[in-house]
Amino acid sequence: MFDTTPVREAFRYTRPSTVMPGIPAPRQATVLERDAGPVVLRWLAATLDELDYGIVLLFEGMRVFHLNEAARAELDERHPLLLSAGELNASASRDAVPLRSAIADAASRGMRRLLTLGEAGERVSISVVPLGAADTCLRAVLILLGKRNVCESLSALGFARSYCLTDAETRVLVAVCNGVSPAQVAKQSGVALSTVRSQIGSIRSKTGAENIRALLRQVAVLPPVKSVPLTRRIEQKRDTLDFVGLSAIQR
Repeated sequence: MFDTTPVREAFRYTRPSTVMPGIPAPRQATVLERDAGPVVLRWLAATLDELDYGIVLLFEGMRVFHLNEAARAELDERHPLLLSAGELNASASRDAVPLRSAIADAASRGMRRLLTLGEAGERVSISVVPLGAADTCLRAVLILLGKRNVCESLSALGFARSYCLTDAETRVLVAVCNGVSPAQVAKQSGVALSTVRSQIGSIRSKTGAENIRALLRQVAVLPPVKSVPLTRRIEQKRDTLDFVGLSAIQR
């Protein structure tokens, strides 16, 4: 999946045929030097898992070669895309033709495309990006999934802690970031609308945001915060979909 040629070249080590008297024996290659390719592949896969956007790598049409943890979480029963028998497909029949056409154009003609799929309330935009390598005729297609929420909840919680927001203010912040109106927040919390507006004013004061739009912009650009280390899951899935295609290409 990843080109590790530069890494292998950087860690290449040739042992001298003879050792001259008075010259220290060459050091033994480290674990990283011996296994640079596989190690770097796992690092890169773990890096993709830390990204806040779902990433699906396709090869040979609709065949899924790799997907990161965000994509696994996004592709639930409500998403307009679904995984079936190792392939990426559209949930609705009306989205199937545009999706396949965009992927085919990316693979054969190198065209980029932005698609909006799904019904009202569950519409999601995706980016279809061709990926080619200069030293091979193989071309993969990268699918970038648009986010359905402005920010991950844990990122919003970390943001709230950094500005010393109260528990009530934090709940209001998370709700507003998820598109809930102040009136709905008040109804869900069982408080007056004036209370929620006061809490929003306090949040703006603590964060320095001029208005709600500026506040949402601050939260939207936060880096993702994951709750559990993902590298363990990567290790457990070496013999699953993530690495099946990789092993086939390496052979």
